[in-house]
Amino acid sequence: MTPQGFLTITDLSAGYGTTRVLDRLDLAIVKGEFVALLGSSGCGKTTLLRAIAGFVKPSAGSISVNGTDVTRQPPDKRGMALVFQSYALWPHMTVAQNIGYGLKLRGRSKAEIARRVGELEDLLGLAGLGQRKPGALSGGQRQRVALGRALAIDPQILLLDEPLSNLDARIRLKVRHDISALQKRLGITAVHVTHDREEAMVMADRIVILDRGRIAQQGTPQALYNRPASPFVAAFMGAENRIDLTGRIIGDRVEIAAGPNNAPADLPRDGRPLADGPLEARFRAEAAAIVAGESDGNPARDALDLPGRIEAASYPGGAWRHSVRVGDEVLLVDSPTPFALGAAVRIRIPAEALFLFVRQSNPADPEGSLSDGTTGRVLEASET
Repeated sequence: MTPQGFLTITDLSAGYGTTRVLDRLDLAIVKGEFVALLGSSGCGKTTLLRAIAGFVKPSAGSISVNGTDVTRQPPDKRGMALVFQSYALWPHMTVAQNIGYGLKLRGRSKAEIARRVGELEDLLGLAGLGQRKPGALSGGQRQRVALGRALAIDPQILLLDEPLSNLDARIRLKVRHDISALQKRLGITAVHVTHDREEAMVMADRIVILDRGRIAQQGTPQALYNRPASPFVAAFMGAENRIDLTGRIIGDRVEIAAGPNNAPADLPRDGRPLADGPLEARFRAEAAAIVAGESDGNPARDALDLPGRIEAASYPGGAWRHSVRVGDEVLLVDSPTPFALGAAVRIRIPAEALFLFVRQSNPADPEGSLSDGTTGRVLEASET
């Protein structure tokens, strides 16, 4: 687990009415770390952020900052600043007035406010815009004003509630790098809520994936991308293609039996917690290849072949994306060149790009979320 943190959440539960959203969650964030809370709608990430900020009252557990319990403290006493998804700028105030608003509430002098606002305008690329009102700014500029207002009070912790979701795609790519670079430059502790996997990977030191109010897995972007601990995490990290297999463990190898939708294969176990019997395989579209023709029936070593037929092809840029019919499944696979519709092909997935898991027998939990499928224990990326 993560060592004792600057921001520590212990055994936290919270919800709305009788609905529990956070379920006995533990999380420690070290000083200066940028942590992204990643998950789909309803997973609890925004509730967790609002509980940290003081806008949601936990039903159990505690939140501490630098060793001080802040669980029952009001939001303005926690040393935190929250940047909202909507920016929440005052439309009748100028850029300078918006940035300095928190300082004015704290009774700072006009000279001190002007100095601090000027520093932040320079830092955030807003120099010369101080007298404009939000309506005269671009989306990216409004986002930077909201960030400046949050930073003006020198918070110990910066909380970001999907602040980039209202920006168009081109601007979002730049602003995400700007925020990450600024956070590193200031050394501030940041917690960022997002549903965008790429955004989390670009910006965060550590990603915490939530599912139904608990942590499914946490670790560095590289660790979660390359070593997902469950089918749920694998799918969330882009490995949405799924196929059922049957395997047998022989030493440090996994012998995949020929099935209705796959050729036999001999794969490395690679330290994965597998067992004889039904397996679930997941892989990314860009990690596989399309090979013309049908399988010769011989086991492939260090790769898995799936026979299928091309159903559709499109060009989203960089490669052709194909829909390939494999039994009852339609899998997405990229290729540098297009294949003809109806062509018989093989999807070839190299062993290092194939994520294997023991197939869950509970149809109500097809993704095997929350755990390793056996104990319910939350997994660190380093454990898998």
